[in-house]
Amino acid sequence: MIYKNPVLSGFYPDPSVCRAGEKFYMVCSSFQYFPGVPLFESEDLVNWKQIGHVLTRKNQVALENVNSSGGVFAPTIRYNDGRFYMVTTNDTTHENFYVYTDDIYGEWSDPITVEQDGIDPSLFFEDGKVYFMSNGSDDNGTHGVVQCEIDISTGKKLSPSRCIWQGTGGRFLESPHMYKINGKYYLMAAEGGTEYGHMITLAVSDGVWGEFTVRGEEPILTNRNKAPYIIQGIGHGDLIQSRGGDWFILSLGFRQIHLWLAYHTLGREVFLTPITFTDDGWIKAGKDGTTDAEYEIKGSFEQKRLPIFTFANTDPHIDWCFLRSPKPESYELSAERYILHGTDVTPDEAASPTFIALRQREFCFELSTELTLDVAEAGITVYMCEQEHYDLAIKENDGAYQAVLRLNVGGIKHIECTVPLSGGSAKLLIRADNLFYRFYAVQDEKEIFLGTGQAKYLSTEVSGGFTGVMLGLYAVGENTAQFTDFKCEYTS
Repeated sequence: MIYKNPVLSGFYPDPSVCRAGEKFYMVCSSFQYFPGVPLFESEDLVNWKQIGHVLTRKNQVALENVNSSGGVFAPTIRYNDGRFYMVTTNDTTHENFYVYTDDIYGEWSDPITVEQDGIDPSLFFEDGKVYFMSNGSDDNGTHGVVQCEIDISTGKKLSPSRCIWQGTGGRFLESPHMYKINGKYYLMAAEGGTEYGHMITLAVSDGVWGEFTVRGEEPILTNRNKAPYIIQGIGHGDLIQSRGGDWFILSLGFRQIHLWLAYHTLGREVFLTPITFTDDGWIKAGKDGTTDAEYEIKGSFEQKRLPIFTFANTDPHIDWCFLRSPKPESYELSAERYILHGTDVTPDEAASPTFIALRQREFCFELSTELTLDVAEAGITVYMCEQEHYDLAIKENDGAYQAVLRLNVGGIKHIECTVPLSGGSAKLLIRADNLFYRFYAVQDEKEIFLGTGQAKYLSTEVSGGFTGVMLGLYAVGENTAQFTDFKCEYTS
């Protein structure tokens, strides 16, 4: 069969994968969004279904007033002796911690901290011992991939933290994962920064503490010189063997909005690249050490297309997410309607506005919803962060209603258009392609064009950070906003 990349589209960065029985499980970073660490299940490594989140309780992760792209970084998932472990960093509190569960569909434990420096933590299990590694500084101040042995029941260090590898010379060494394959210890990491110079590098050793050596074929996987090419930023990978015995790297990457426009809006997505082992034990990735748009692999399964997203076929606590520390009383969510109760907190603040969102999964889509508002403001937002977002809203002032398009870029809040409405109900509509978002209000079956926002101003290259565009519903002010007939359909 032929599968197409990405295998999971939209803002799902830093993928990590493990196998348990006949199924595979994957986690991704969530940063300032709650619940934290989306959790996916697959039988074939190509089709991924979200089954929940790992961090579902506020006592598991501190997100209060976390700036965009703070919070939960780079999780790793591992399975050992019937138990799942997820280890991650809260980069805002500078805390490395892990949680565990014996039921992948159930709740996860309270956090267990590990007193080791760095980010992007990972676990390696061997012969009853557990090794914890991260990208940071060891007990002597040496920077690189740092490792210690821990007591997995308490998180207590059983050995000093020691630097075991310093990479191949690329900047921002990160994402260390260790594997034992055919008697050798493979240490895979990312270098170059999670941008256009991103790459996956590899070192091999005869022991868990090293010495780790490299070869001249570094990096083993990168798209940094494959230009002009839509797929860029390939890196931060995890190694996995399929049920049929073939090997793959599951990694992040991103897609530019256009071949000649170096902007990406969807965030870092999940890509799957076949690999092979050479006779002398090295790794060859893809056809030429790069990740392509599609591959032919063994198997007869079908790659599923994105559905039309509605309230009825999505779960508000799985498919949707909130900002930071949401107030449950602000939301009444059902298959028929989402009722949002506004507060004085707006999406412009690093706080917890009344806001619920889906990730934008492809460039081209049409999104619509019926909105009924009593007072103040509510609407839909194409949201990158506090500074960069486009809001299409109904706004009330002294009993009069308007449809409003507000473009927020770099802290500049520009009212693009206001159109009078005959009441507090209207259909809000967005049509998007690679380059533009176009905004409409529909009342009495009349479609009113309010304006256009350029996609590039909601890109990582303009906005910064590590997230991607979210398609959100929001309410501001002491009001009740009712959203019905929600539909988001991707058109290509």
